[in-house]
Amino acid sequence: MKNIKIILVDDHKLLRDGLRNIIEQRSNMQIIGEASDGREGIKICSKLLPDVVVIDVAMPGLNGIEAAKQIHKAFPDIKIIGLSMHSTKQFIQGMFKAGAYGYLLKDGDSDELITAITTVMENKKYLSKDINQEFLTLLKSGKVIEKAKLSSREKEVLQLIAEGKSSKETGDILFLSPKTVDVHRNNIMKKIDLHTIPELTKYAIQEGLTSLDI
Repeated sequence: MKNIKIILVDDHKLLRDGLRNIIEQRSNMQIIGEASDGREGIKICSKLLPDVVVIDVAMPGLNGIEAAKQIHKAFPDIKIIGLSMHSTKQFIQGMFKAGAYGYLLKDGDSDELITAITTVMENKKYLSKDINQEFLTLLKSGKVIEKAKLSSREKEVLQLIAEGKSSKETGDILFLSPKTVDVHRNNIMKKIDLHTIPELTKYAIQEGLTSLDI
């Protein structure tokens, strides 16, 4: 197998260091870059064009699902592996729907990480062995379908709102005016029929856009 070029995207440096140590013990695998958030991950992927991206699913600012979606759209040949503490179907389904080829739990062992990378490089899907494998069968069959109510931009806005950002702060991050952010927020509320910040936050968590422990 050729030398596999890998990028790590996670907002915890200690975890990235641990992943690097595991991966670089393999003679045919090389870490070519790291990023600490979703937006930085998208930029570094476009610059370095890795074979594989190992990306944290729940990150502040731009979560791994939305980042994966943008990476996959721009660079469909990059194999994406989601990394998470969450084994709920919203997160798993969200990552595979975004174009990921693999999904790993953070408490898995080092051998499984290597197995996942090797598997996705063979154009095969990989789901953590600690997750019900029947779910992967459903994903492959297309029977599990994500509720596609919100646009990618609306999901970005919703995540930032759920994380306590004001309209101005959200606008600064997304390069939008506060007025445009408010329009997006109102559209989100109409689409999902929720009208308070606590309700929006709960919905964002349920849909895997953010989590309480990021």
